[in-house]
Amino acid sequence: MEMWVIVVGLCVGVLGLRWILRNVNGWLYESKHRHLRLPPGHFGWPFLGNMLAFLAAFKSTNPDSFVHSLVSRYGNTGIYKAMMFGEPSVIVTTPEGCRRVLTDDEKFTTGWPYSTVELMGRKSFIIMPYEEHKRLRRLTSASVNGLEALSLYLTYIEENVMSSLEKWTTMGEIEFLTQIRKLTFRIITHIFLGAASNSVVEALEKEYTTLNYGVRAMAINIPGFAYHSALKARKKLVSVFQAVVDERRKQEKEEGFRKTKDMMDALMNVEDENNGGKLSDEEIIDIMLMYLNAGHESSGHVTMWATIFLQNHPKYFQMAKAEHEEIVKKRPPTQTRLTMKEVRQMDFTSKVIDETMRLVTFSLMVFREAKCDVTFNGYTIPKGWKVLTWFRSIHYDPEIYPNPREFNPLRWNVIRSAGEFLPFGAGSRLCPGNDLAKLEISVFLHHFLLNYQLEQRNPKCPVRYLPHTRPMDNCLARVKKVTA
Repeated sequence: MEMWVIVVGLCVGVLGLRWILRNVNGWLYESKHRHLRLPPGHFGWPFLGNMLAFLAAFKSTNPDSFVHSLVSRYGNTGIYKAMMFGEPSVIVTTPEGCRRVLTDDEKFTTGWPYSTVELMGRKSFIIMPYEEHKRLRRLTSASVNGLEALSLYLTYIEENVMSSLEKWTTMGEIEFLTQIRKLTFRIITHIFLGAASNSVVEALEKEYTTLNYGVRAMAINIPGFAYHSALKARKKLVSVFQAVVDERRKQEKEEGFRKTKDMMDALMNVEDENNGGKLSDEEIIDIMLMYLNAGHESSGHVTMWATIFLQNHPKYFQMAKAEHEEIVKKRPPTQTRLTMKEVRQMDFTSKVIDETMRLVTFSLMVFREAKCDVTFNGYTIPKGWKVLTWFRSIHYDPEIYPNPREFNPLRWNVIRSAGEFLPFGAGSRLCPGNDLAKLEISVFLHHFLLNYQLEQRNPKCPVRYLPHTRPMDNCLARVKKVTA
């Protein structure tokens, strides 16, 4: 009898402790807001919050199970509370909700996690105050997305695409994703830093790979964890960029004013409109570090997936190839390279890229923070809480995209409503490199479709979803030239 009492007592104690632990976060973060109607959801375990469930889902074969579990438990409300990345958060999953959060700068400000801010830098765009962000975005976006700038970059992009594809045919089996990321990184490095040796570019790209593994990881700064390695990579990157800044300041001192030739020069030359002050080294480096990271990762991954999807769907491959054959057919005899006019004529290719970005959803969420109590779908988001706009839920919503897991570029014959397609975010902090990314992908597909084919070694290779969607073997494949 006494043994049964002990066992029952232990069970009750364990269940009681579990109940307490499961409600600690609620007591800490919800008690002060009892007068508000908070979104449905649960804050999970102390310290960890809902991160274990999030990571488990995105390390499985069904990353959408994380949000699906919220919908099944609390209904399809489009808004849920959770403890994410160590902060009380609200997850928004509808087009209207995400668009409102991203475009209402009066009620929402940037709210990236501590770990992301530490890795990207406290002077980067992701943490920069609205007015400063607006000013520097105006300065830098023209150098990245303006028609004149894109026209200048087109020749360089095309030369590198052509030489890379030809080189890959001689290398045998390659990690296709790795090689494309090297290509896109070389392009963005040229745009932002000018000419650089291959060894410098490869060293930088390697550190960026390590950096990215820590962006979506928990902020555990202990050897062996992704975040710890990412911090070390950031330190090395900052050291390289500081050396570039020091060298250019030295040249300016010895030779006088340095004419703007690339983005680094533009950032070093810009002056404050009010007081004439210039950017500090820290500001320049953090902006550069963020731009180079964003400027090659998304275009590299989307290029790989667009190539795979087309190769695996012969019907769409032939439709896209026919479009590019027609472009070449209409050229005057003296023209041998692409023009911006031709790029703008790639209508079906543009649909292929949009469909790829929908399926891949490279940035599955964007972080904001409520500047005040905000009423939302009948619920209130308390001031100071993080707001996660969950793009993946929108891009995979069968009500918006029938058969959402199917690759179908023709679905883009229909004009989408605002908020239904958010590959680059929205609002004042829309990704400034979106046009450059689409240009790179378009140029690559032009030459690939006309002259090459991809043979994957493991076409059914499992996929990883963190930090970005990719085959576990980085698309081990051969690139073969097509014989006429």
